[in-house]
Amino acid sequence: MTTLRIAQLANFVGPVSGGMKVAIDALGRGYVAAGHERILVIPGPRDRITESESGITVEIAAPRVSAGYRMIATPWRALDILDRFRPTSIESSDKWTLTPAAGWATRRGIGSVLFSHERLDDMLTMWVRRQFGVAAAVGALNRRLSKSFDVVVVTSDYSAGEFADTGARLVKVPLGVDLETFHPDKREPGLPTPRPDGLLRLCYVGRMSHEKSPQLAVAAAVELHRRGVPLRLDMYGVGPDADTLKEQAGDAPVFFNGFVEGRDEVARRFAAADLSMSVCPAETFGLASLEALACGTPVVTANRGGAHEIVDATSGEAGSPDADGLADATVRLADRLGPDLREAARRRAEQFTWEASVEKMLAVHSEIAARPGRKPYWKQKLKDRHDVLSGVDDPLAPQTGDHQIDDHQERR
Repeated sequence: MTTLRIAQLANFVGPVSGGMKVAIDALGRGYVAAGHERILVIPGPRDRITESESGITVEIAAPRVSAGYRMIATPWRALDILDRFRPTSIESSDKWTLTPAAGWATRRGIGSVLFSHERLDDMLTMWVRRQFGVAAAVGALNRRLSKSFDVVVVTSDYSAGEFADTGARLVKVPLGVDLETFHPDKREPGLPTPRPDGLLRLCYVGRMSHEKSPQLAVAAAVELHRRGVPLRLDMYGVGPDADTLKEQAGDAPVFFNGFVEGRDEVARRFAAADLSMSVCPAETFGLASLEALACGTPVVTANRGGAHEIVDATSGEAGSPDADGLADATVRLADRLGPDLREAARRRAEQFTWEASVEKMLAVHSEIAARPGRKPYWKQKLKDRHDVLSGVDDPLAPQTGDHQIDDHQERR
């Protein structure tokens, strides 16, 4: 087996990040478990290199762009890291400041992958709350990205739609779910569904920000409350729109619980609910939907978007992305509550594994690393200069001989 050296790059990855961070980490662990080398380049509060059994993580000091996220403003520093690591291919999860990595790879005869985690046209429309001008701007950007990267990876048919007529070489790689962490045994033993008190327990897990559509979950709960349906909606997550959402909820039984620390605790919240509300119509995949299903919790989702491709008729209901449509879908799904529905939800989730995702991504990386016409370019000058000046091996350079990395060793 040829050992690959895969460099992952991403912005907007932080302590309270959601699905993108989960996906990047799961893929990276899978690469290393398969015997390959992996580096992750992300923004951080300061420069730092951390080595662990999952590979090398390089944080580049970067400014905050919101309360929970940073963006690398000095992309040339990321390119310097790549020069030192000498990857066989790169995998960028960013469409903004890290896109120069594609040109860097092309100049060196290295394969490049753009992993598309968001659909920019719909996301920006929701963010700026208008459509005029968005499609043209995003179309131009996507055409440029398609020409820059060798492969564009999408996670759903909905995600692929953004790249229609761009000339992109698309590969569909659905994400997976941790079927051990997210498991029906996280639910309290013997807890019936529906419960004898008749109260319908709903949950929403995600960022409290408009582009993630938590307002649709709240709107559905408000409408159900208006109809006289006994319910409780628990909102889990943080974000800039939390106060606005509380005002929107009014006197409806909607409870804001903040950030949930740890994946096990998130799984318990999913498992405790009768239904999960994963209602964003612009979600390219819907990892939260999959995590809920894995816990045996059926899902209400919008009738368009990536999550709608995950949640089928056996495991949930879909409605138009508005208060009435989602309330109607919730009522329909509530009428089906019972052990059979929860078992069907789990079976649906079992069709999506991280092992399958990793296998497909490694096939992509192997293909572009071995593509005919790729020529070696590596020169030892940079490493030699580093060794002479520092007197130590570069931790980012290819490891040779008997050198071993200490687990969780940190170099600053």
